[in-house]
Amino acid sequence: MAIEVGTKLEGKVTGITHFGAFVELSAGVTGLVHISEIADNYVKDVNDHLKLEDKVLVKVINVDKDGKIGLSIRQAVDKPPGEQQRPERPERGFNRDREDRGGHRNDRGGRPFKPTANRLTFEDKMSRFLKDSEERISNLKKNTEGKRGGRGARRV
Repeated sequence: MAIEVGTKLEGKVTGITHFGAFVELSAGVTGLVHISEIADNYVKDVNDHLKLEDKVLVKVINVDKDGKIGLSIRQAVDKPPGEQQRPERPERGFNRDREDRGGHRNDRGGRPFKPTANRLTFEDKMSRFLKDSEERISNLKKNTEGKRGGRGARRV
């Protein structure tokens, strides 16, 4: 019998790894059930859900050119029509309000909010920036002057 995508088959667990379980199907063909396809809920350890020699119902979800077969136990289980595969996640937009994240309107991403008593004018901010910038440039020149090959280095 040819193994086709979408068919449900019964198999036997022949191997368990940290990333899934190997299931032997008919005629000695083996496929892999990835850890994410074992159950609807989060699976931390495959051994909590499957044991060696367990008989399981699996659904073929893909067959590679190499002959590798991808299987799913989760999709093999028939669910009632009203029940969804996974619960819907809430819509996550780019411009959400900060209240959605449980933070305060003036929340600064983990840093405590410190309201400034005196607001700086644009001119004050520019003068502070220029002062800091000139200070950094002078420090940079001091540190590179004595080194060979630096731009503008004095040669003796």
